[in-house]
Amino acid sequence: MKISVVIPVYNEEKHIGACLQSLQKQTTPPDEIIVVNNNSTDASVAIAQKYGVKIVNEKQQGIIYARNRGFDEAQGDIIARTDSDALLPQNWIEKIKSHFQNYAVDAVGGPIVYYDLPFNTPLPAKIFLHLLKHIQKGEPALLGPNMTIKKEMWNKIKNDVCLKDSQVHEDIDLSIHIRRAGGKIISDDTLIVHTTARRIKQHPLSFFIEYPRRLINTFRIHKNVERGT
Repeated sequence: MKISVVIPVYNEEKHIGACLQSLQKQTTPPDEIIVVNNNSTDASVAIAQKYGVKIVNEKQQGIIYARNRGFDEAQGDIIARTDSDALLPQNWIEKIKSHFQNYAVDAVGGPIVYYDLPFNTPLPAKIFLHLLKHIQKGEPALLGPNMTIKKEMWNKIKNDVCLKDSQVHEDIDLSIHIRRAGGKIISDDTLIVHTTARRIKQHPLSFFIEYPRRLINTFRIHKNVERGT
């Protein structure tokens, strides 16, 4: 079982080095690390090159396009995705592999912790994931910085996933399409990834207004599709 890690990158020179260092310290190393350069104009690519990772370029701007390009390029049986400002626990890959020993599992997710906020706890993310599970009638959802999918499942759904970042949350959208394809998602509360809260700090109004709006829109779009409207 081979694991590819995909990291979309757009002007992340302040964070990408630490992220890649955390991947180098894994108890079970990944078989492949792919950095998807999404038109960076800073030193992100130069920094990533120092770590000997595979770098691919995606000219179409947006996290979904970058993610899709990385997933398509991945050679592993399992694709793990994280963000460039994430710090992965040393047993991240090891835990992911253990879950996929169950061949019925198609995707694995877990909570995140904003390590640069006063309340350094995964509790808010766990509550959010529990809420999503309730909304989706007991079905777990994935979070972008901490999600993994079988390459086989990705190949099934890649032509169906939504492409507009402004309309949907790419991780929730991916979860919905996995379930529609008959896939099984599991969530592990102990599989915790640390990341920065810089987006919240930089644009708090946008985060607390735009984020919920897109979340509601994500579910609305898929309900309309199911109804044929």
